Amino acid sequence: MSSEKTVAILGTRYPDFSIERKVLEPIGVRIIDGNGSDRQTIIDQAGTADVILAGSAPKFDAETLAAISCMGIVRYGVGTESIDLQAAKDLGIWVLRVADYGTEAVATHAVALALAAIRRIRQADIRVRTGEWGFAPLRPLHLPSAMTVGVVGTGRIGRHAASQFVGLGFRVLAYDIVKPTDPMPGVQFVESLVQLVEESDVLSLHVPGSPDGSALFNEQLLGHVKQGCVIVNTSRGTLIDPEALAKGLAEGKPGFAALDVFAKEPPNLSVFSGVEDHLLFTPHMAWYTEESEADLRFKAAHEVRRLLLGERPKEIVVEANFEKARQRA
Repeated sequence: MSSEKTVAILGTRYPDFSIERKVLEPIGVRIIDGNGSDRQTIIDQAGTADVILAGSAPKFDAETLAAISCMGIVRYGVGTESIDLQAAKDLGIWVLRVADYGTEAVATHAVALALAAIRRIRQADIRVRTGEWGFAPLRPLHLPSAMTVGVVGTGRIGRHAASQFVGLGFRVLAYDIVKPTDPMPGVQFVESLVQLVEESDVLSLHVPGSPDGSALFNEQLLGHVKQGCVIVNTSRGTLIDPEALAKGLAEGKPGFAALDVFAKEPPNLSVFSGVEDHLLFTPHMAWYTEESEADLRFKAAHEVRRLLLGERPKEIVVEANFEKARQRA
């Protein structure tokens, strides 16, 4: 590259940017960083950057995109809900993402949450810590071989989770709009989401959120869950209507929910007042292991590198013209 380029890294939780520097500095890139907490902050911190690498928190609405001069935005991760994609297309801004990372980590977290829920680990721990003993209030508990897990979505993470559930001895059902072409040993596909919900003791969600943000698991669908069913969500916070979930938990349908993701993060948990004992929360950490974080950062940095070198990126959400995009920067 004939002149130094600037990449702004916004809204991450990484302790350093050693991986990004290793990938980008050899091609003459200067890295700056910031929190990107609001529109003006994004403009101040990254307004003149050539490319922006963004976590999930910074929001790029149409007005923000019009005020910055980057040729592209690369998301650390899969979701691009934080970016106005139509505005980016209209302005000629590339939008890229990293879809293929954290498969094992998210699937393992989903299975761990499911096991913690069906074994009542949280409730049992509280009993011991408060001086109580015995497991009578935790009844009934069942073996995996006596239970059915319904996997909603059979992309890479759903498939991996399903295989783990099979390995633990559960009967595993699955539903997806498009069935995978590769076989899934031990997994039985059903014809409808309602059928899956009605037959499952555990539901593990692995589908993207709807474009308009509407909940898949609304009051109507939650009305079909089995009494005492466990719902695990490590996918998108918008998949479940929180008010409908709270109402269902109060009635035992479902009996328990384990949530790693929320429509707004950090979440306002007041909606769950009165049903706290039926919930287990983790702070959007399903994707994280040291290995998956390094993989994500490496792949995201290489998408930036390809963009700056005029090479075709791998994970395109919004495609732009290279020359016009360069003129923006």
